Amino acid sequence: MSPGPGALRTAAEGTPGFLSPSGVGIVFLLVGVVVLGAAVLCVTTTRLVRAALYLVVALGGLAVQYLLLTAEFIAWVQVLIYLGSVVVLVLFGLMLTKAPTGPSPDANSAARPVALVVAGSAAVLLVVLVVDAFRTTWIDLETPHGLTADLGTSMFRHWVLPFEALSLLLLAALIGAIAVSRRHATGPGNGPATGPGPTAVPDPRHRVGGEG
Repeated sequence: MSPGPGALRTAAEGTPGFLSPSGVGIVFLLVGVVVLGAAVLCVTTTRLVRAALYLVVALGGLAVQYLLLTAEFIAWVQVLIYLGSVVVLVLFGLMLTKAPTGPSPDANSAARPVALVVAGSAAVLLVVLVVDAFRTTWIDLETPHGLTADLGTSMFRHWVLPFEALSLLLLAALIGAIAVSRRHATGPGNGPATGPGPTAVPDPRHRVGGEG
């Protein structure tokens, strides 16, 4: 027996429509556009300090999106770890390597078209996979998500090795920045002088013939 038109209408009304987003959905899309723009500017600018600041905007926008998805704990972790640690680490790396604050011609690369094609293909593939995986999944924004107990259990039981690998990666980046800065500090023009220099005045107590 086929369901009547009333049952079909009730089922259709119970499913959220894709073309009728709520206020939270509109804000989520607007913040996503800001994050995308900041990410594009981060990888296209020739000023390294501005790239770090654009990264701050992109990571901050992701924290706002987590808040909109009622994942408050993940949002604050995003602020504390990425905005408060990773960006600071990047800025310290720029300072230790004495990176130029102005335009850096070395930031341009001849492989930019290839990188654009690869990035665009990866973005399209990611969007297709996410849409296909969560096509009929809707997030209930009335109940909070990302509880600390669930996150802790998942992270330290199933994702502990990637978590530790990320910490080692950040440590290697910091050590590399220090090594590069030391190499620049002892490079040509900064090392000890090997040629003849100004004649030093001898100490009177060490003159030939005894103390004077």
